[in-house]
Amino acid sequence: MEPARCLVSDRRTAIDQQPRGRAVIDAAYASWALLSRDLRAVSRSRSQLYSSLLFPLMLLALLGTGVSSGLAPTSPRILNGDYTSYLAPGMIAMTALFSSTFSSAGFYRDRESGLLRAMLASPHSAQTILFGKALGAILIGTVQALAVLVLAVVIPGIDLAWQFGWLGGVATVVVTILALNFMLSGISLLLAVRIKTMQGFHLIMNLVLFPLFFLSGAFFPLDQVPTWLEVIGYINPLTYAVDLLHYASYADSPDGLIGPLIDGLVLGGLAMLLFVFGLRRAPRAV
Repeated sequence: MEPARCLVSDRRTAIDQQPRGRAVIDAAYASWALLSRDLRAVSRSRSQLYSSLLFPLMLLALLGTGVSSGLAPTSPRILNGDYTSYLAPGMIAMTALFSSTFSSAGFYRDRESGLLRAMLASPHSAQTILFGKALGAILIGTVQALAVLVLAVVIPGIDLAWQFGWLGGVATVVVTILALNFMLSGISLLLAVRIKTMQGFHLIMNLVLFPLFFLSGAFFPLDQVPTWLEVIGYINPLTYAVDLLHYASYADSPDGLIGPLIDGLVLGGLAMLLFVFGLRRAPRAV
């Protein structure tokens, strides 16, 4: 065994032999250090911050107003033909998707620069390192999505209807966004096992994840599309996040498209399963 690997192995053995409480504290501190590093990097990237907020707002203003005025949508799920308000929850989900995906790409930048391998030479386990980086992507995606929610609330012309009252609706939106970001981070970790370059990662995202988002009900109600598209929508994991956001902040019916209980169970189960599985598999990618 190489001397450096022997040293790392000895350090990890020493950590493993620590009292369990102390080992957990050390792992939490290491994860927090990585999370803080990624947050500082994003805070210095003004272009990422501005684009993550401006793009969904542009869609709300241009697409929402254009469809509401020019096409007069008649779906019963678009209340009073107000497509802009229908679009708002989808834009919140899209912000989480873009932000989480962009932040997850940092995994590839760190791997290609050799920084990730240097991190893994620390006494902490690969899962601890990857957990810290994943939490950074989750927190960034959540904060930016909530910023769009705040803007949607204060912008005139967007009429959000809170199913559980204002406080309960906002709490449902926050939990939904968190679960969505955990699910997206799990997917990113699993992709890292098979995809070795950042270019390949973005290609897969463009070919698979973004089309799934378009078929999630964010841009048009799934109950008005051909049957084959509706079937894809129901097996699409993003559909359950978008539907729950619609239920919490827009839908006038008591159950939305699918139902809040089913939405929550499917989204929560997928988020937990994909994140834990991705965290266990991703160390093979480094």
